Amino acid sequence: MSYQVLARKWRPKSFATLVGQEHVVRALTHALEQNRLHHAYLFTGTRGVGKTTLARIMAKALNCETGVTSTPCGVCASCTEIDSGRFIDYIELDAASNRGVDDMTQLLDRATYAPTSGRYKVYVIDEVHQLSGHAFNAMLKTLEEPPAHVKFILATTDPQKIPVTVLSRCLQFNLKQMSQTSIVDHLSQVLVAETIPFELPALRHLAKGAAGSMRDALSLLDQAIAHGAGHVTEESVRAMLGTVGDEYLFTLLDGLLAQDIHAMLAVAKQMDAGSFSFDGGLQELATLFHRIALAQFAPEALTDEAERSRLTVYAQALDAEFLQLAYQIAIHGRDELALAPDEYAGFVMTLLRLHAFRPERNGSNVPNGSTASATALATPVKSAPVKISPPKAAPVAASQGNTQNTVSSTAPQEDLLCGVLPAPTFAKTPMSVPVPSTPAHSDDDWHTQVAKLSLTGMAKQLAQHCDLTQLTDTAILLRLSPVHKHLLGTVQQDKLQAELQSHYGRKLRLEIEVAEPASLTPADRIRSTQREHQDRAIAAIEQDPFVREVVDLFDASIDESTIKSVANQ
Repeated sequence: MSYQVLARKWRPKSFATLVGQEHVVRALTHALEQNRLHHAYLFTGTRGVGKTTLARIMAKALNCETGVTSTPCGVCASCTEIDSGRFIDYIELDAASNRGVDDMTQLLDRATYAPTSGRYKVYVIDEVHQLSGHAFNAMLKTLEEPPAHVKFILATTDPQKIPVTVLSRCLQFNLKQMSQTSIVDHLSQVLVAETIPFELPALRHLAKGAAGSMRDALSLLDQAIAHGAGHVTEESVRAMLGTVGDEYLFTLLDGLLAQDIHAMLAVAKQMDAGSFSFDGGLQELATLFHRIALAQFAPEALTDEAERSRLTVYAQALDAEFLQLAYQIAIHGRDELALAPDEYAGFVMTLLRLHAFRPERNGSNVPNGSTASATALATPVKSAPVKISPPKAAPVAASQGNTQNTVSSTAPQEDLLCGVLPAPTFAKTPMSVPVPSTPAHSDDDWHTQVAKLSLTGMAKQLAQHCDLTQLTDTAILLRLSPVHKHLLGTVQQDKLQAELQSHYGRKLRLEIEVAEPASLTPADRIRSTQREHQDRAIAAIEQDPFVREVVDLFDASIDESTIKSVANQ
């Protein structure tokens, strides 16, 4: 007799043996016991969670010779024929290969005839979301009001692609992904029944690799049995899956705590030699940091007593803030593997990053402490870098809006004296230089008068772009450049005239002529003054001894557009 794969051999044949879908089993069981049977069911969920299995159990429950029941006998002709796929009134249709309107029309035409040997005709349409739009339209009427002897069971991995008109005609049940605990328990039962020796940690690796699919777990178990020559051991399973074992992870942690980067790199070399997955290694490392964090804040969440006692040692040795940072480094390092020159280099750089931000020991900074800033990863790190004070320069003031490259270093001053200066960190920070204020104008100056007016918005813009031509006891004449004639408007002129009358204390008629001003307008003077201040600020920065020394040393340049004068703020 040919070998039958475990996924088929151990397919559940009753609701009682179905694993991980208790919420669906409860609803279907109650419906069968109370004879409240719907004409169409929709089972949704990822691959390998039991959609087709549920459909077959449901068909047996409807057609068992003992009657409609939630516990089909499994031994009558109907039950055995459904299990073997030979029951004439149980029809499975793969919508991936029978998706057209003609296929659906033929199915619906046959549905009108009474069942041959069973109580109900059960139509199971797998991957129903792949039916064409016309096929869905063809089945709508029959799906809503089928003959009394017909039951539809639809299964899909992508319910979003099913028309709402179909969804509204079905009872929908969402099947969950299998938990790792459920998978491990089921695999254990299978191996015990098959009398195959196994190690429990090996099953945990298989459950993790199955990613919530029981069928995938059983397929991986088949492969593991063959790989281990009839034995399922952790070592053989890890070699088969390319997963990283706990000894590698804890060696990395021990090296991190001991500040031994060579021990950490040795683990990377061993993983590379063993063709282990670096992506999986970082995933496992992030998971380990997560478990250690649980041991710090919620140890009762760790149900495995052996795991809790082992992780407690690391939970006490690692600072809580650093642990959060290490978790971020691991998950970001995994994301960046695709950008690295190769996965080995990306993995090593992640280890170096962990080493650079390693925790303090014995209340002091670690040897050769890192000078990098942890703000790049949005998590603070305790460190005390030595800062040098640059020679006194022109006073600077930070302001928002503009930015300038400033030089900072955390290198020890002894290194500077020896001529060793690490590359500086250039941070985008605005630099502002104070300059002498511009002398005030006389009271009869139009620029001064405009500054005294309480104007806002376009009325203020209109006044600033005008030049005073004539001022009499009854009128004031202004000249506006044609470039700014868009500022003219009844509302703006009325506001300006009212403000001028209030300022001069008498009735004045405002007249504005559109022509080129004969002298500088207040707006022109403001721009000219700002340019003077900016030129002085740039000169002050360029002549600063410390800045000149840095520019010469690193062959750098100054971005003048990012310098802002204090007077211009």
